[in-house]
Amino acid sequence: MAGISDPNATSSAVATTRRDQVFAQAQTQVVDFAFNAAVADVFPDMLRRSIPGYETIISQLGVLARQYVPDGSRVYDLGCSLGAATLAMASQLRQREVRYVCVDNSAAMTERCALRLGRHLAADDFELICADITALKFQPASMAVLNFTLQFIAPEQRAALLQRIYQALQPGGALVLSEKIRFADAAQQQQIDELYLEFKRANGYSELEISQKRTALEKVMLPDTLETHLTRLKAAGFAQPVLWFQSFSFVSVLAVKIL
Repeated sequence: MAGISDPNATSSAVATTRRDQVFAQAQTQVVDFAFNAAVADVFPDMLRRSIPGYETIISQLGVLARQYVPDGSRVYDLGCSLGAATLAMASQLRQREVRYVCVDNSAAMTERCALRLGRHLAADDFELICADITALKFQPASMAVLNFTLQFIAPEQRAALLQRIYQALQPGGALVLSEKIRFADAAQQQQIDELYLEFKRANGYSELEISQKRTALEKVMLPDTLETHLTRLKAAGFAQPVLWFQSFSFVSVLAVKIL
């Protein structure tokens, strides 16, 4: 049985630890963004202040899991970072035996994730893998979560990954795909960009931090349009993917493998 020790672990999973100041000092040359130790140390704060609605998405993963994860099944948290998605699901599935498979290619993230999950879950309830998810051999599962992960995968590899996830899901299983999207319409993109900048300013980020982080991410995080995501999910086999959350350019889609 999933032995989460703290019913409120969902909130602790996204609570602020150290304040994000990764880009607070002027850098002579801004290098590409990486999920290294400096980022891992401040990641909960970075997510909270950078992704509008992040806490809502995380908490509702537990609600979705109650619907789609039966007793005795497996769940994948792909690009798990510090394990917030896994803890949110486990907090709602305490009476079910569930095996959580958490995968991330950052050693800095997986090292910290192991400690966090170990504080809340029984050791035999989860498996933590430091690996490239595009090379992962999937086992049958009832649910998979790609929480702001696909956007860091090479665009030419995205369709194949979704197809492999679809094949691994059991009938009635669900994929939750959360992403930052871009807009095909330039005017709409500009409007949303301006609103998002105000969101970051309101959360205490300076103009220097905003500018340097944007530069660091521009070659690393490559967003798609919502239409591209939905088309790709349908091509993978998901007949009716549904947009269930959106805040500015941040969305989450539920895709179910029809029985």
